[in-house]
Amino acid sequence: MTENADSAWADCHWTSRDGLTLHYRDYPGREDRPVVLCLPGLTRNARDFEGLALRLAGDWRVISPEMRGRGDSAYAKDSSTYNPFQYVDDINHLFEQAGIERYIVLGTSLGGLMTMILAMNAPERIVGAMLNDIGPVLEAEGLARIGSYVGQGRNFPTWIHAARAIEESQAIAYPDYEIDDWLAMAKRLMVLSSNGRVVFDYDMKIAEPLQRASSSDVQPDLWPGIEALAGKPVLLLRGALSDVLSAQTLSKMEAMLPGAEAVTLARVGHAPTLDEPEAVAAIERLLARCLA
Repeated sequence: MTENADSAWADCHWTSRDGLTLHYRDYPGREDRPVVLCLPGLTRNARDFEGLALRLAGDWRVISPEMRGRGDSAYAKDSSTYNPFQYVDDINHLFEQAGIERYIVLGTSLGGLMTMILAMNAPERIVGAMLNDIGPVLEAEGLARIGSYVGQGRNFPTWIHAARAIEESQAIAYPDYEIDDWLAMAKRLMVLSSNGRVVFDYDMKIAEPLQRASSSDVQPDLWPGIEALAGKPVLLLRGALSDVLSAQTLSKMEAMLPGAEAVTLARVGHAPTLDEPEAVAAIERLLARCLA
């Protein structure tokens, strides 16, 4: 374990079943409360939850893991292991090695798929959950858009060039963003490489399982993961412009979870960054319900 420069979090590691060294940030907080587990989206890393984690730290211990092939976690030798079920197996090993028994899970996109799988496997360990712009049904339009840019391996001479490239692919989701917002997002998604170029902070091979899957492939049935969350504090977050989670799927999720809070954020697509004031307030309400 090592501490970062300002000691806001500790950089920690765990080992996967197949021997990969994986990284997570551990933000200190009260030990008498459940851990808040932040699970990121497909191309994202621990930086994606930094703002949220810093707001919660102290009152809550926050664990922000990086999946294999992202950030400071090792890249997989076999690209077929870049799939949600393997990621959940990795997280279960994190629980064992870090001594985590019960937790509140905040899952964005891919992290939300993982949340549903975790709920299917061991619902008793989940105190509460947030699903951020994701559900058991993934819309084909959104999957096609994501598939159009993941794994391209582009690199850029400056952060401004990187920010403009992010804007090209993501403007549909964040129509009100200005250049400072795109720069901030670029620095969440990318790093400066050893040759001075700005590059994406993930293994380009994470796209291979997506490329091998055809549009006719049957999606795994994750509705049992929604059923498993019944009776727990749950927040269902959706961007009003989302092309991944439809309003119809959200309505069905609400019907299956009558105690859940559903919040739709205006002028945001896939996926809300969790810096939006409405999202921050909704997460605070979720955490309060988990203590009730």
